[in-house]
Amino acid sequence: MSEKGIVFFPERFIEATPKDYHLESYEDVFFSAKDGTRLHGWYVHGPDERGVLLWFHGNAGNISHRLDNLKKLHDSLQIPIFIFDYREYGLSEGEISKAGTFSDAQGALEYLTTEKGFKTSSVLLFGRSLGTALAVDIASREECLGIILEAAFTSTDDMMQRYFPFFTIPTQSKVKYDSLSLIDRIRSPVLFIHGQMDQTIPVFMARRLFENAPPPKDFYEIAGADHNDTYLVGGVEYFSVWQKFLILCLNQQKK
Repeated sequence: MSEKGIVFFPERFIEATPKDYHLESYEDVFFSAKDGTRLHGWYVHGPDERGVLLWFHGNAGNISHRLDNLKKLHDSLQIPIFIFDYREYGLSEGEISKAGTFSDAQGALEYLTTEKGFKTSSVLLFGRSLGTALAVDIASREECLGIILEAAFTSTDDMMQRYFPFFTIPTQSKVKYDSLSLIDRIRSPVLFIHGQMDQTIPVFMARRLFENAPPPKDFYEIAGADHNDTYLVGGVEYFSVWQKFLILCLNQQKK
């Protein structure tokens, strides 16, 4: 059974490009997921190449809907950013599925390490909403520069119980997102960001993950923010928190 329209809400039409947001130095990238599916993303160059941000976006729209956020993050961090679309989103081929997103995430990491020459230890993982599960999965297996989890949820099962309380979860294990079972395996610094008023993924889910994550870790709760407006409501402080975390990660890298 397809999960499109239940878990995933992909959109094909690319509304704008980084150039429209005055990010002139970027590349249109086509690369392969781990299973060979052809994916699309943007690699935005930055002056500081001690690290690179790998962005796993949420479950709706496509990368063109993240451009305002991308521009502000790029201006603040000054490191390259690689944002890509999962299969069936934007210009990426294939049909969306949970299993497919894991393959997509691994392919994106391998693009940075093989094509761009970054060590995995220089990759800063950024997962947002659905993307937090993919970031946690990679960070549980690879030692990265750091990991930012914004609007993180504990597991697929917990989300299904929240939105479909009368739905019986199959006992036969399917492919699932289960950050709670993996979070204690992370060996990189972790920053949690969450809107205090998030109506989509309640903040207690992220708090539970935070409690189970090993240090170094931090939690930034944004007063008055909902699910999609964290960087807007947080404003200057939001980007300051990012900058401080990046500095922490780079300093850890030197040790």
